[in-house]
Amino acid sequence: MRIGLAALLDRVRSSLFLVPMLFVVGGAVLGQVSLEVDSALTDRDVQLPFVLQSTVDNARAVLSTVATATITVAGIAFSISLLVIQLASSQYSPRVVHSLFRDPFTKRVMGLVVGTFTYCLVVLRSVRDALDDGGQAVVPNLSVALALLLGVASILATIAFINHSAHSMDVSELLHDVTEESLRAVERGWPTSSGPGALEDPPPVEGHEVRFTANGWIQYVDADALMAVAAPGGVVRLESEVGRYAVAGTPLATVWPVPDPDDRDPLAGRLRAAVHVGQSRTLQQDASYGVRQLVDVALRALSPGVNDPTTAQDAIFHLAAVLHEALERDCPPRAVEGDGGRRLLRPEAPDHGDLVDLALDELRVAARALPTVCVYLLEAIHLLCLSQQVVDRPAVREPLLRQARLVRDGAAAADLLPEDRERVRAAYASRFEGG
Repeated sequence: MRIGLAALLDRVRSSLFLVPMLFVVGGAVLGQVSLEVDSALTDRDVQLPFVLQSTVDNARAVLSTVATATITVAGIAFSISLLVIQLASSQYSPRVVHSLFRDPFTKRVMGLVVGTFTYCLVVLRSVRDALDDGGQAVVPNLSVALALLLGVASILATIAFINHSAHSMDVSELLHDVTEESLRAVERGWPTSSGPGALEDPPPVEGHEVRFTANGWIQYVDADALMAVAAPGGVVRLESEVGRYAVAGTPLATVWPVPDPDDRDPLAGRLRAAVHVGQSRTLQQDASYGVRQLVDVALRALSPGVNDPTTAQDAIFHLAAVLHEALERDCPPRAVEGDGGRRLLRPEAPDHGDLVDLALDELRVAARALPTVCVYLLEAIHLLCLSQQVVDRPAVREPLLRQARLVRDGAAAADLLPEDRERVRAAYASRFEGG
C-alpha cells in the first residue's frame, strides 16, 4: 500500500494534467457560487457601487472577451512549456526534463488561465436580457466584476510565466533544480549516523528464487514489506536495486528458508508487489539518478557538437555539491534486521565508491584532452577531500584520490602540448601531493 501511494504521488507531481483540471473544477464551482451570491443580492435589492454595475451587452462582451483571451493564452502556455521541454532535452539532456514536468509554477499558471475560462463560461450562460425567456433582464454584476479581475490576474500570470520560462532555460537555474532534488533524495536514502549494516553471507543452503515478470526501471523498494515476506528468523536477499533495469525472467529476490510449495505463488506475489517497476527512473529513492542527470549535462556540454566547457564547469560543481552531501553521510544499509529476527540483504546497494565513480568516470574520460576541464575536475575533487567526514574516513577519501590520479594520468596520455600537460600535472601537485 505504501509503495503504491509513493508511486501515485510521484505520477501526480509529474503530471501536467491534474493541477489544471482542479482549477477547471474550481472555476466552475466559483462561478456557481458567485451567481448564487448575485442572486441573493438581487433578492434583497442591494445596490452595488456604480463601478461594479454592468448592462447585459457589457456583461456579455466582458465575459466573452476574457474567455476568448484566456483560452488563447492557455494554448500559448502549453506550447511554450512543450518548447522549453524540447529545447532542454536537446540542448542539455533528455533526463533533465523530469524536473521541468514537476515545475509547480507552470501548472498553477495554466490552472489559473483555464480556470478563468471555465468561470466565464459558467457566468456567461446566466446573462439574459428582457427579450429572452422569463421576460426579465439578469445581469450578475458581482460575477462579471470578478471575471474582470480574474482576466487581469491571468494577464499578469502569463507575463510571469513567460519570464519564468525564459529563466528556466538558464543552465544554472536548471542545474540548481536538479541539484536540489538530488540533495533531497540523498537525505531520504543515505543515513546521517549509525553506519550501514555489514553485508552478511546468505545461509549456506539453497534458497527459493523469485524472478521479475515485467520489464522496466526499479523505482521503489519497500524494505519492510520485503522482510515481512520471510518467516521469523528468515532472510530475503534483493538481487537488484533501485535505479536498475528489471528484465522479465531475471532474479528479483531469494528467500530463506524455502517456503512450502503451496506458499510459493503468494510469496512471489508479495515480493513483486514490494518492488515497484515503472517506465522511467525517478529520484524518490534513487539519488544516483540525480548524479546521472548532472553528468549527462556535463557530457553533452563536452561533446564536439556543443563544445561548452563553461556549462561543463557549472555541472561539475553542482555535481560536487551532491557528492559532498552523500560523502558526509553513511551508505544505504546493505543488511537490515527487522521484527522476528528477519533480515534483508541488499548487496547491490550503492556505496560511496559507486557514487564517486558514477560521477567522475565518464567525465574524466571526456575531458582528458581538455586541460581546463581537467583542472575543474581536480578542483572539485579537492574541495570534496576537504570535507571533514572525508578527511576522517580513508575508505571514503580513497575513491576521490583515485579519480584525481586518473584525471592527471589521462591528461598525460592525451594528445596535448607539453605546456597543457604540465598545467594539469601542476594543478594535481598543488592540491594532492605532499598532504
